[in-house]
Amino acid sequence: MIFTRCRKTQLQQVFGFYREVVKHLEATVNYPKWDDDRPTAQGLSDAIDHGELYILTDGDEIVGAVALGEDPEGDYGVGEWSVSLERGEYLTVHLFAVRPAYARRGIGNQMVRECIRVAKENGYRAIRLDTVPDNHPANALYVKNGFTYAGTKDIRRGIPQIPVFNLYELNF
Repeated sequence: MIFTRCRKTQLQQVFGFYREVVKHLEATVNYPKWDDDRPTAQGLSDAIDHGELYILTDGDEIVGAVALGEDPEGDYGVGEWSVSLERGEYLTVHLFAVRPAYARRGIGNQMVRECIRVAKENGYRAIRLDTVPDNHPANALYVKNGFTYAGTKDIRRGIPQIPVFNLYELNF
């Protein structure tokens, strides 16, 4: 499997990947509370343009995707972080997803390791992220991979159905 930046020519494929994930979540348990409004094709296109969207492929098939960037998309200043860092010193994780047919095969763990590798190779001092508090699979995945809990906070995203988020960090 190969972890690489998503190219603009792969936009429709990665958008289809996320639509498949959302459809599965809506039919089972929608832990991240995604819907047809998230992620959007425009949001994915912007992430590709900024070099922030990564995909894990098995041959020609996308089996995982994640956005890695410096924008926390909210007020991370409210976190109970163990190390004081400025924006730009840490990498944030968003839109972390695994193709449903590949669930429970270690893909999530592999993707977390790749996120850590990218952060270290680019000189970041930490990775920070947020999850929906009831997203038990994501919370467990990050803790299993060495992340520590930094509080459940209102990061002022303005999403009524998600008033607070769990914050996690991994410092290097």
